Amino acid sequence: MASSPRPQPVFPDLEGKVALVTGAFGGLGRHFAVTLANAGCRVVLAGRRLAEGERLLAEIRATGADGCVVQLDVCDPDSVSGAFFRAEQAQGTVDIVVNSAGIATTGPALETSEQDWARVIDTNLTGAWRVAQYAAQQMREAGRQGSIINIASILGLRVAQQVPAYTAAKAGLIHLTQSLALEWARHGIRVNALAPGYFATEINRAFFQTDGGQAMVRRIPQRRLGQPSQLDGALLLLASGASDYITGAVLPVDGGHLVSTL
Repeated sequence: MASSPRPQPVFPDLEGKVALVTGAFGGLGRHFAVTLANAGCRVVLAGRRLAEGERLLAEIRATGADGCVVQLDVCDPDSVSGAFFRAEQAQGTVDIVVNSAGIATTGPALETSEQDWARVIDTNLTGAWRVAQYAAQQMREAGRQGSIINIASILGLRVAQQVPAYTAAKAGLIHLTQSLALEWARHGIRVNALAPGYFATEINRAFFQTDGGQAMVRRIPQRRLGQPSQLDGALLLLASGASDYITGAVLPVDGGHLVSTL
């Protein structure tokens, strides 16, 4: 089977950079990995479902891009260090990190269990911290500048009901982003957050076809869900040298949701 040509990179300085994406085997993380591969990065696909990762890697290689798959559980410090070790052995020092691993539980705050709360916080907030810290340590030791992109959410800036742990984790991730940006600027390491609004994925597509889902869509000023491709420009900007004077920023991509009236 003939390989499909890889699109011409819009940000040429990304060519050959090593980009590690957590949560890369599904959802938006998968899309981010493909986007960076199309931009010329050598992608490190990091996650727990290795079979899914190998299938994605085959798709990426069919376009002429390169990368590798590493097992990573962001809730396990040893798994994080092991993933970065394997990534460095296969591709070299990581230049770009996309912290995309995340989970959510839904239900009233009065009924949220300690276990569910802890699982969401550990994955979405503490897990991102583990990955960012290890990446920054490697970048500093290698004397390399780098970009860390934390995938936050507009729910870290504006709350919704029934997701208390998720909103708390994303709000914490935004403040963590700014704190790390402040400390690591002296090392040439930029830390920014991308805050998507409501985007159509395989996980939520059925919900947004319901009456309740359609009511949520009508509250978006542009009256439509985002498509994953509409995150590409923001992602590539923050990953590339085009944003080398941007750090500590939170970039919402939400169809105007944050500025909608109450």
